[in-house]
Amino acid sequence: MAGADRRTDRRRQEVAVNPRPLKLRRGARVLLLAGEEVLLLNDSDPGIPGSSWWVTPGGGIDAGENPAEAACREAGEETGLQLTPLDLVGPVARGRACHGYSDRIRVQDDLFFLARVRRFEPSSMGWTDSEKKRVKGFRWWRLDSLPAEVWPPWVAEIAMADPAHPLALADREESTVPLSPAEWERVSAALG
Repeated sequence: MAGADRRTDRRRQEVAVNPRPLKLRRGARVLLLAGEEVLLLNDSDPGIPGSSWWVTPGGGIDAGENPAEAACREAGEETGLQLTPLDLVGPVARGRACHGYSDRIRVQDDLFFLARVRRFEPSSMGWTDSEKKRVKGFRWWRLDSLPAEVWPPWVAEIAMADPAHPLALADREESTVPLSPAEWERVSAALG
């Protein structure tokens, strides 16, 4: 990820498991759009008290799943909204994020989909134990007034993307504990 757009808040605590385990995976994310609003989850790193950022629903693609199926499954687990691949538009964007958390490093190649929905009350009933510890809640945000700490920082642009011409997002770091130069070398070696 040489030359990556390393957007991160460098004021965060430099506390981490050393060495942090590294995981590479493919992911699928979905922007749930109700008019001019998008549903975001308020995520955190339990190892960094006070950490907080906003993300779209999404996660890793399981064995045997295609990206659209994974995006639908993740939307259901994380928000309670049941979608099918026919409800999705896209992928409308693709990009790589390197996440440095207090206990691990994850590099995820994401595909982003859109789903136009009626505004609904999200549910946490499908959350994993990890999500119950990390996710602080949900909020519908206007696309023209997104929070400063949203991952990826291009949610508004992705929401307007044309699936005939998917956006190629810059490689980015989204970290609560920024990667050290040695960790960047490990990531580069793992990516080949």
